[in-house]
Amino acid sequence: MKIKVLDIQGQAKKTIELPKFFESEIREDIVAKVLEAKKRQQPYSPSPVAGKQHAAKGKIVHKRHAWRSGYGRGQSRVPRKIFSQKGTRFNWEAAEVPQARGGMRAHPPKILHFLKELKINKKENKIAFESALSATANKKFIEKKYERIKDFKKEIPFVVESEILNLKTKPFFESLKKILGEDLFSAAVIKKSIRSGKGKLRGRKYKNNAGALIVTGEKEKIKTNNFDVAQARMLNVTDLAKGGLGRLTIYTEKSINELNEKRTK
Repeated sequence: MKIKVLDIQGQAKKTIELPKFFESEIREDIVAKVLEAKKRQQPYSPSPVAGKQHAAKGKIVHKRHAWRSGYGRGQSRVPRKIFSQKGTRFNWEAAEVPQARGGMRAHPPKILHFLKELKINKKENKIAFESALSATANKKFIEKKYERIKDFKKEIPFVVESEILNLKTKPFFESLKKILGEDLFSAAVIKKSIRSGKGKLRGRKYKNNAGALIVTGEKEKIKTNNFDVAQARMLNVTDLAKGGLGRLTIYTEKSINELNEKRTK
């Protein structure tokens, strides 16, 4: 499969041969399985010392003739802290236990519950990665993902010369508009907006689209943060299939070579 390398003006500079994995069979089921395994929920729990920061002396003994005994007081046997003492009598207050004021929670969320890892076979991981790469070069999947874009006639995947990364933000945007076209460019830029509804009050005030992914070589850097950027050697399924297969992806010529080396090892 041959593809044109585009220059800053969006014109074909030369033609290169794409690696074979860009024509791999796309296994949506395995990609979905890998994405599910890669999901991470933010661990949360109360402080380990919540409800225990007191001077309670443990459970009160109920023996007769014992120092600091609760015998005959009609009290439950829970940890208590002492507020005052008068002779052999103490002003006790329950502490630590869930039913006490300022006590710990009964059965709080535990960190270990969130640290379970789902494992994926190496072969499945390889198939999922090649499927995600292949979907970035598949017109059917890109049209399905970006339904608002009509008459998609661009040649994909987009491979650009490395000089484009040296441009400052404004010229870089102008260059991408020429390469992608107006419709695709509007979908490529990450846009942040305020969420409608009560979600604003629940820690998710903002939402943003996936935008385009720019895949760079090892020492290549980009001067804007309006796009997701990943190095070819660190690229994974989560990057390529964010929001579903067929993500709009722009590769530099150097990244294509590095991906080829990565897959042939």
